[in-house]
Amino acid sequence: MSKTPGVHYVLKTPYDKPAPEGFETAYFATGCFWGPEKKFWDQPGVHTTAVGYQGGTVDNPSYDNICSGKSGHSESVKVVFDPKETNYVNLLKVFWECHDPTQGNRQGNDVGSQYRSEIFTTSDEQQTLAEASKQAYQKALQLVGRTNPITTKVTPAPTFWLAEEYHQQYLSKPGSRQYCSAQPTGARMPDPSQWLPKELLAKYTAAL
Repeated sequence: MSKTPGVHYVLKTPYDKPAPEGFETAYFATGCFWGPEKKFWDQPGVHTTAVGYQGGTVDNPSYDNICSGKSGHSESVKVVFDPKETNYVNLLKVFWECHDPTQGNRQGNDVGSQYRSEIFTTSDEQQTLAEASKQAYQKALQLVGRTNPITTKVTPAPTFWLAEEYHQQYLSKPGSRQYCSAQPTGARMPDPSQWLPKELLAKYTAAL
């Protein structure tokens, strides 16, 4: 299989290297990874993005492994960002609003455990923020008449296995199939001041 990492097709930054000093990394799974990767690379303060596989039982899986449904991985997006220009709370807003987190092992027409909704955290602070945002978005869904429970998991990040090169920044490449199965709910993420944990309120409201 071809896994030739390199330079981001849009941002022109390396996507296969460790985050630059002082930068942070976040991982999100929202279904097919093509659409959400584009959503995240368009955000201010994002240094680079990449798509890959997380949360399964096979090392260095291929796309065929993922599609079999037997490896247990999700399709995931890695987001490297500059905390001086944006923050994790802003990225969580993008995550919740860009898909339907109540669909379990599917997103739209895409069905299978690889299309589940999941947040993979890289620190205790990210874990706390992700869990708090999940509760807040559940309430936001109820306000627009959606009563199904959120099925998104929030778990410490396992190894991120880089996907094949042809998947990287797929929607930006000439000849790509402009497909995205995401089904946003239309519910808006509440203002962070309404859901941030008290111990993090000052830190994040000052930066928003």
